[in-house]
Amino acid sequence: MTFIPVQPFIMKDVALKIAADNYEAHCSTVELVPSSSIVNWKGLTPASTFSFPTTSTWVCNMGYAQDWTTDDSLSAYLHEHEGESVDVVFTPDAGGPSVETTIFIAPGSIGGAVDGVAVGSVSLGVQGKPAFVPAA
Repeated sequence: MTFIPVQPFIMKDVALKIAADNYEAHCSTVELVPSSSIVNWKGLTPASTFSFPTTSTWVCNMGYAQDWTTDDSLSAYLHEHEGESVDVVFTPDAGGPSVETTIFIAPGSIGGAVDGVAVGSVSLGVQGKPAFVPAA
């Protein structure tokens, strides 16, 4: 059996490009999450039981600070581009591989609790399966 080493990392130097702009300073969370299920079918005999995996669908979860003052902030971008599909390049660890995909824009929340930073979160649909791109 081969020993496979592991190299965990802390997300602290991240790049996030949405369309033509970089938004890593706006976000505190970026996560691409797959979801799949199993479809089962049973016949009338004990031996006729079958399970089939479905193809994964993906979402891109983002947590961010709301900014309604800065032109082209992530808050404003999400609000203004609702329904559009845009390309994303996410590099979770600077200098490492990146992930490229296409997301569907949805607006986030406006406002929040008193005496706190107004934050928002969105779950954006992902077209297909994200692709890993080796570090340059």
